[in-house]
Amino acid sequence: MRYFSYLTLLLLFFIGCKKPIDKKLPSLNTPEVNEVNNPVTIKYASGLELEKNSNFTVVTIKDPWPNAEKSFKYAIINRAKAAATTFAIVEYDAIILTPVEKLVVTSTTHIPSLEALNSLDALVGFPDTKYISSKAARTKIDNGTIKDIGNNESLNTEMLLSIEPELVVGFSINNDNKTYNTIKKAKIPVLYNGDWTEKTPLGKAEWIKLFGLLFEKEQQADRIFKQIETDYLEAKNLASTITSKPTVLSGAMYKDIWYLPAGESFQTQFLKDANVNYLWSDTKGTGSLSLNIESVLEKGKKADFWIAPGQFESYEDMKNGSEHYSQFDAFKNKKVFNFTLTKGETGGILYYELGQNRPDLVLKDMINIFHPGLLENYQATFFKPLR
Repeated sequence: MRYFSYLTLLLLFFIGCKKPIDKKLPSLNTPEVNEVNNPVTIKYASGLELEKNSNFTVVTIKDPWPNAEKSFKYAIINRAKAAATTFAIVEYDAIILTPVEKLVVTSTTHIPSLEALNSLDALVGFPDTKYISSKAARTKIDNGTIKDIGNNESLNTEMLLSIEPELVVGFSINNDNKTYNTIKKAKIPVLYNGDWTEKTPLGKAEWIKLFGLLFEKEQQADRIFKQIETDYLEAKNLASTITSKPTVLSGAMYKDIWYLPAGESFQTQFLKDANVNYLWSDTKGTGSLSLNIESVLEKGKKADFWIAPGQFESYEDMKNGSEHYSQFDAFKNKKVFNFTLTKGETGGILYYELGQNRPDLVLKDMINIFHPGLLENYQATFFKPLR
């Protein structure tokens, strides 16, 4: 996945039923008929608000990036109704006409939602297409339907403008994004997607409802999310029946600092819902902790399992990275698991693309690791044992 760089993701992650890895999100029978009198509501996503008016919907993005000083407000309206509708334009950051027919998205986490809603044909541009793992999207990249438009830090605005998208779904780490300002000046709306700032796994996944609104497939998006929610909660309830909780260590070192998930982070929520004793679950913060090796070794040396050790793919890689790693029991007992071994054909890590959209599969992977045999005949989607 590409939020802004693999290094940033490295710090954020740890920071951090049989299903093949190329299955679309999700494999449900979800007809595209919308029941217009059944408004979609937001249950888990704290940064997304939808307010239905008579002719249009107001979307408020409250947390487009950490510590954002303002919210962004958008009016979403069917293009046939727009001419007959009066807007107080100054109240909105953009007016977006639907259904959107041509758009650019800027994070691989957006792509599974397009696929699930059968709307991938609307995607015409993406930065750094080499990071995309989706087979359907890769086919469109290879045939030139989806254009590479540079990278997120410096979009190729000339290329972007030439493909004439109706909308750019962007993300940013702050309000100082000159490229997006250029796009807005060209009269192309930029909608900030704040899914990556959500604090819970289901909160992140619920942002499919935003894409449902953009393609006028709100009910389909709602049904997809409800199935993910049901599967997630069923897996959580199953894990809760286990009385013996294994101890778990996470993270790895970068420049002599060990980064691992803080106790209030969404990564830790996965571990809590998998019913394990994550050794740092009682710490404060929603991001990552920065610790020295001595404190981690003291607390985690005898941990039963080690999850998400940075970008390592093998025990040999870890030994070469630091001699300290081999002092942990989970390393000695070959109980280290990571998501980095599951990749698309061009090397993109599938977890960074699909994991946010399918927290049910992430949780099941963890339950399968920590409570072997609880999920009968289960095949992992993301997390695999190190080589």
